[in-house]
Amino acid sequence: MVAGATTDPSRYGSAVRVREFRAADWPAVWAIVRDVVRAQETFVYDPEMSEDDARAVWIERPPGLTVVATEGDRVVGTAKMGPNRSGPGSHVSTASFMVAADARGRGAGTALCRFAIDWARAGGYAGMQFNAVAESNRPAVELYQRLGFRILGTVPRAFAHPALGRVGLHLMYLEF
Repeated sequence: MVAGATTDPSRYGSAVRVREFRAADWPAVWAIVRDVVRAQETFVYDPEMSEDDARAVWIERPPGLTVVATEGDRVVGTAKMGPNRSGPGSHVSTASFMVAADARGRGAGTALCRFAIDWARAGGYAGMQFNAVAESNRPAVELYQRLGFRILGTVPRAFAHPALGRVGLHLMYLEF
């Protein structure tokens, strides 16, 4: 999958389309990022992060890519992907995904994750690594496992969930 490509909805099994992020998408992306981060249920980002800080963290520079998932004209999700590390680790990719609360369960997360995997494979990466998946985020863990990711290990009590207390963070990997 090349940067700028738009997904074929039939490939991803839903009416969700994935395309490269455009500057005009930022208000919708910021609303999703802000709400997900402030909920403190899935991401290790500071819940008080500013819009400028969020933009600096979320919008990837090449060789990375930021995309959005849309239903019609509405942005319902977003993902960022790129090398997991620089230098000798740059052959392994990583990605992060966020979906608007009212759009969950309709295929946006699956479409974004499949897009990221396709992008990484096409880019010649050896695999994809997720560094910190909250074990309490069952929908994400189950999705990643359905797509072939394995849990390599779990850091116990590494994530402070607002309702569940301290839960583990999984390290997950998919080898290509």
